[in-house]
Amino acid sequence: MQDKESASNKDVLPESFQTLDGLSNFWDTHSSADYEEVMEPVEVEIDLSSSKVYCPVAKDLLRQVRRQAQQQGISTETLVNLWLQEKLRASA
Repeated sequence: MQDKESASNKDVLPESFQTLDGLSNFWDTHSSADYEEVMEPVEVEIDLSSSKVYCPVAKDLLRQVRRQAQQQGISTETLVNLWLQEKLRASA
């Protein structure tokens, strides 16, 4: 727990940050608990439903897909989605 002397020596919270790095560096080295008096309550709605569906894939097959994606410079997820789209278009 902080004593009153150390709490009064905290850095002033900047009105804005020049960069995202500046923002993250500030909060990496400061506690939001020290700035509660300047915080305002907000209401948020969070939708926890996902638009992704996970399907099991055999490990050996996944290794090949990952290798192929890496060769193409794209993520495994992107490659799988592209292949599925191609297959669906071809069978339509």
